[in-house]
Amino acid sequence: MKGGVGGGGGSSYTFHPKRRWRGFVVAVLGLVILSMLVPLIFLLGLHNGFHSAGYVAEPRNAVPRSFDHYGNTRTWNQSEDVAESLGKEAGNRTIDEDATQVSPPKKGLSAPPPVMLKPPSGTNHSKIVVEVIKSVVDESEKSCELKFGSYCLWRQEHREDMKDMMVKKLKDRLFVARAYYPSVAKLPAHDKLSRELKQNIQELERVLSEASTDAELPPQIGKKLTRMEVAITRAKSITVDCNNVDKKLRQILDMTEDEADFHRKQSAFLYQLAIHTTPKSHHCLSMRLTVEYFKSPPLDMEVQQEEKYMNPASQHYVIFSKNVLASTVVINSTVMHTEESGNQVFHVVTDGQNYFAMKLWFSRNTFRQAMVQVLNIEDLNLDHRDEATLLDLSLPQEFHISYGSANNLPTSSMRTEYMSIFSHSHYLLPEIFQNLKKVVILDDDIVVQQDLSALWSINMEGKVNGAVEFCAVRLGELKSYLGEKGVDEHSCAWMSGLNIIDLVRWREQDVTGLYRRLVQEKLSMGEESLGHVALRASLLSFQDLVYALDDTWVFSGLGHNYHLDTLAIKRAAVLHYNGNMKPWLELGIPKYRNYWRKFLNLDEQYLTECNLNP
Repeated sequence: MKGGVGGGGGSSYTFHPKRRWRGFVVAVLGLVILSMLVPLIFLLGLHNGFHSAGYVAEPRNAVPRSFDHYGNTRTWNQSEDVAESLGKEAGNRTIDEDATQVSPPKKGLSAPPPVMLKPPSGTNHSKIVVEVIKSVVDESEKSCELKFGSYCLWRQEHREDMKDMMVKKLKDRLFVARAYYPSVAKLPAHDKLSRELKQNIQELERVLSEASTDAELPPQIGKKLTRMEVAITRAKSITVDCNNVDKKLRQILDMTEDEADFHRKQSAFLYQLAIHTTPKSHHCLSMRLTVEYFKSPPLDMEVQQEEKYMNPASQHYVIFSKNVLASTVVINSTVMHTEESGNQVFHVVTDGQNYFAMKLWFSRNTFRQAMVQVLNIEDLNLDHRDEATLLDLSLPQEFHISYGSANNLPTSSMRTEYMSIFSHSHYLLPEIFQNLKKVVILDDDIVVQQDLSALWSINMEGKVNGAVEFCAVRLGELKSYLGEKGVDEHSCAWMSGLNIIDLVRWREQDVTGLYRRLVQEKLSMGEESLGHVALRASLLSFQDLVYALDDTWVFSGLGHNYHLDTLAIKRAAVLHYNGNMKPWLELGIPKYRNYWRKFLNLDEQYLTECNLNP
């Protein structure tokens, strides 16, 4: 009999692990009469028959082998794998009766009988395994090395509550079970475990086909997950052909990588789509206001108030915008922080598509004593309407600029900065407001937190554009990009968002004419896009004509930087959400949204109807 009495003082009775269940029953029934000790041996063999770790006998001259991480062969040590799967804290002590520690048979020696330890009476087998696995996870969390660049440190800094955590855990266990099932199914001695794995896999597949969130999972899903984890732990403790498991895991890895690559590309596309597309709720608001305008047009008071709109003694603010709510927040935040709102006039310049919605909205809402004029740029009688670059309303241009140091050394590291400049429509200001001498331009992605009245008393020393300089980018560093010989290398770039414009000096310096000549010159070469041409022309048109405002006036970066100083945000007079993550988008940075949302009139009927009431 294989595995019988071996040489060298072996045991007189050796229990072979490949003997079938029915053979055990017949043999025990025959031996029960001979000794009272046999029932105990039978019980141990019965337990091993159901839950054995599955020691599969190999030919005596065969030693199981596997591959390490580097592809080198090594002798299989089942006890090491069992200890690893159950956790290092378990040591060499077997907690689960399935995790039987057996050394592989050596040539010329018979294999000793497996040592089987029963769990303490009254202890749940599944509970032991799950608690051991949980302790391993807890131990790994404690032993996480916190150092710069480690995933553990990043995970602690950016820890968030995982949504649908149970669904993700079920999918993970399902992947692992599918990897082990083919190898376990080939072992006749483990038919019961094979059936359990197959049944658990089918149950989880059925559950996941009907539920995609934790709320949709059935009430008993915790028990199903526990059974699956117990089956996986038993499967890991079995000596199997690692090549089969390795192939299956590699297939799953390849499928996961392909799926991750697909979702990465899809998310990048959807991100760009979300940036450049009007949200459904905002489109609803614009359409509802437009329809309502034609149902009951408001009284047109602009003709009667034309003198007030163009009174040079008032404080005139200009906003180029296609967004009703964005321009509303700018006006409301400006008015709320001034003591004399009756001296303020806001000119909202928009296009024909949004003109009627703007008209109705600002006729329904009042902003203390301030006056709001809505202008359709397509209906203005301008001298240069035949130029293709000035036909439509364009909003401030935003760019990422990457550049090296001024010495142009190949070892210089590249830097990337985010900046915004005037659009083509801004250069129509002297023609739109022919009777005004000074205006303040406000972008529609800002929030005002302090009184701006002090801007009107600033002496600009003969400059045209009062702006916050962006000295992180100097024109000398963009010399190769600008392509102009007369560029002042030490001049700083400037930012739109909050700008004081001296229209008298603008007309004297003919800034609009210079800008148009630069645009036509660059476009005639046919090598640049219109956006890049606008950037070059804007930076060059205002060279030596920019009056630097104090940095405390504007705090930028709320549309792309997650790590801004909270105290600096509260101290700034104006917050600029330059970047792609505007506060009215779902992509907006959550911790900065409240600075913008608090200036919305949440009681407005149309906000609720279009689901814009947060």
